[in-house]
This record gives sequence, C-alpha cells and structure tokens, in this order.
Amino acid sequence: MSAVSNKRLLIVWAILTAMTLVYVWLDHSADESGALKASTVVTVSAIVIALIKVRIIFREFMEVRHAPALLCRLTDGWVVLVGTCLLGAYFVGAAIV
Repeated sequence: MSAVSNKRLLIVWAILTAMTLVYVWLDHSADESGALKASTVVTVSAIVIALIKVRIIFREFMEVRHAPALLCRLTDGWVVLVGTCLLGAYFVGAAIV
C-alpha cells in the first residue's frame, strides 16, 4: 500500500469517525423525566448518516471506486433502495401509530 493510499484511508476513517460523533451528539434527545423519546429529526439523521457511511465504505474500503461503472451504479442504487425502504417504513409506521 502506498503512502498516498494510507493517507486517503486515514482521512476516510477520520470522516467516518466524525460522522459517528455527530450522530452521538444528535442522539441526546430525552424528555424532562429523562426517558428517551423518538425524534423524527434524529431518526432520519441517523439513517442518512448510516447510508452515507455505507457508500463511503463501499467506495473506499471495498475498492468499488476502481470497479466498472456498472458496479458503482449498482452499489449506489442499493444505497438508495435501502434508504427509501428504511425511511418509508419509518414514516408509514409513524403514520399508523
């Protein structure tokens, strides 16, 4: 592995860590009694952060950025499909309850 590759992976790792810390910071939503409560903003943010992290992991750690264009589009499509399903399920569930 070259020094440029190591530096790139270190930067990607730092970005993923920062995104995790942002989520932890967002997750401090509790009502007055200290019980956790569901927050749409926190839930949607968590899903979006997770999907962005998955795409970064696909591209950087699974070497999809050097793969043929079809594989790049398929992995991006998978991220969009999973995101749509997760957000759709959350909002439908919230509307039912």
